[in-house]
Amino acid sequence: MTRRQAEHAAWGAGGVGTAGAIVGWILAPGVFAHAWLAALTVFLGWPLGCMGLLFAHALTGGRWGYAIRPQLVAGMATLPLVVPALLPLVGLASALYPWMRPNVGAHLTNQFYLNVPFLIGRIVVYLIVWLGLAALALRALRRADDGAALARFAPGGLILLALTATYATIDATMSLDPQFASSVYGLVELSAMGLFALSVCTLAAAVAAPPDREALQVLGRLMLGLVVLWAYLDFVQLLIVWQSNLPHEARWYLIRLTGGWGLAAAAVAAAHFALPFFALLFPQVQRSRFGIAVVSVFLVAGSILRGWWLVVPASGRPFGLLDVAAMVGVLGIAAAFALRAPVMPMLPEGLRRHV
Repeated sequence: MTRRQAEHAAWGAGGVGTAGAIVGWILAPGVFAHAWLAALTVFLGWPLGCMGLLFAHALTGGRWGYAIRPQLVAGMATLPLVVPALLPLVGLASALYPWMRPNVGAHLTNQFYLNVPFLIGRIVVYLIVWLGLAALALRALRRADDGAALARFAPGGLILLALTATYATIDATMSLDPQFASSVYGLVELSAMGLFALSVCTLAAAVAAPPDREALQVLGRLMLGLVVLWAYLDFVQLLIVWQSNLPHEARWYLIRLTGGWGLAAAAVAAAHFALPFFALLFPQVQRSRFGIAVVSVFLVAGSILRGWWLVVPASGRPFGLLDVAAMVGVLGIAAAFALRAPVMPMLPEGLRRHV
């Protein structure tokens, strides 16, 4: 399949999924809100994770960054889609977040943070910082000394990106339950973003223009490291909540570990940790184009399933077709936008032919 054919397929899938989501928005807005939020949070990890990896590579160097740089830039180029993707949730925020309802918010001790004016201000800051950093990165990559230009503001960019992404994930998903608190939640989500972006970019590179075996092995090792980091942080959060045994914190896990959501949690553990971890222990898999592609598929699928697992249980309803439609719509359009990146003026000329 050529890039153009893949782009057409992505536009088609995204259009069908978005049309189904719009029908759900009209017929069942309360159901649509959680479905769309799950899709949006999964998608957001792609451009933000790509930006973070670009900055990290500018500071550390290594063959892995050059091997997937075109894919990282194309993923970062999808960031403007966040703005229109947020609009459907504007009128449905109270259906998502109980703390926006007067009868709930009045009894919270963290009203200084969980209030609508402050939330709007934070969202504006997030968008300004993210779009500004992306513009600076693209500008630096157009220069002849692109590596040095990117490295000059990468330290500050990483700090700003980490802070804003941390608070954004807290606002988007952790505050679905205003009683739940976790000091490690932001780190869990940051590592998940980096792993998702790396998996998508590695999969795209392995399919379109596979790097040499040594570069593949470096990417496999980096992927293994991020898998272990995410699993460790996620387990630490679970362990702390289990040891504390506080009802308002245990409830967050209880609704996500019982019934069908318990099976989903097991599937996330398998696809997002166990299978990739044991596969990537073998150097033969790390150096194999097919092996890395398969591992990347598992990680991408695990990230999507995890997005549903984080958001949909908060609605109190079972998983449904609208959840699938919203996810296909958002990710399909984002994929088509990334595949379109080679002909967009925003992409540096030197990278267009490689995407």
